[in-house]
Amino acid sequence: MKKNIEKTINTVNQIILGKDSQVRLALTCLFASGHLLIEDLPGMGKTALSHALAQVLGLKYSRVQFTSDLLPSDILGVAIFDKNSGQFEFHPGPVFAQLVLADEINRATPKTQSALLEAMEENQVTIEGETRPLPQPFFVIATQNPSSQTGTYLLPESQLDRFLMRIELGYPDAESEKEILLGKDRRSLLQQIKPQLSHQQLLEIQNKIPEIHVSESLVAYIQRLVQCSRESAEFPHGLSPRASIAILRASQAWALLEDRDHVLPDDVQIILPAVVDHRLRGSEVANNGQNASQILLNEVDVIQ
Repeated sequence: MKKNIEKTINTVNQIILGKDSQVRLALTCLFASGHLLIEDLPGMGKTALSHALAQVLGLKYSRVQFTSDLLPSDILGVAIFDKNSGQFEFHPGPVFAQLVLADEINRATPKTQSALLEAMEENQVTIEGETRPLPQPFFVIATQNPSSQTGTYLLPESQLDRFLMRIELGYPDAESEKEILLGKDRRSLLQQIKPQLSHQQLLEIQNKIPEIHVSESLVAYIQRLVQCSRESAEFPHGLSPRASIAILRASQAWALLEDRDHVLPDDVQIILPAVVDHRLRGSEVANNGQNASQILLNEVDVIQ
């Protein structure tokens, strides 16, 4: 299993150069059966990473370009009356895929953004009173531009909380950017990617995540981190129980990526920024630019 996971990481790293940590976090999120939010400036490789993950995992992939005039039915699908049969026939939307890329999600209105809430939480959608299951596995990878940019809407807390992790790619280092400039076009390289994990192998990995051992002392550490967010005046609101589960599952998935059968405090500390910073957004303004995860890690001891 370790060999196949490393091949998967190496394959994506051939497309997204110099971002090994972000690639590992992205796979950690998917292995933990979570949805991923990628936030960065336009042109940083957000869409390329999403497409590469779909290709390397062999998943049925669909992309929805979010715009201000996008409607919920454009995502979920619509029932159209068929004159021949005299009945309404449902035409599924792009959400009926194993990996859905919601590209520039914060350029759509809140009403359209909310169309994904049920899908992300329950792996199903309800359209005109009928509940329809989504394919398995089902992942949403959303990209968004910084909220300071023109034409963007803030994602509501209920939407943010459904993303297990959020990552940023950032600018490439000089050597990686040189290779991007002088090497092959990234889009042509994407077409050459072959799946490195089968559906069965991906399912086995997802089923193994809850089996990664977490000691009682480590659970207590996670609880103290969460409790600190709820009690500290530095945060406008605390982390939800869903966030607590996200920290635990992401820690277990990261441990599996590191080929271990148990979670270490280092695993929690590595994944914490990606899991909590988007959930506690706003606190950094009042804390000298510190991210929420930095505040929590500074205030909570590993051992009590």
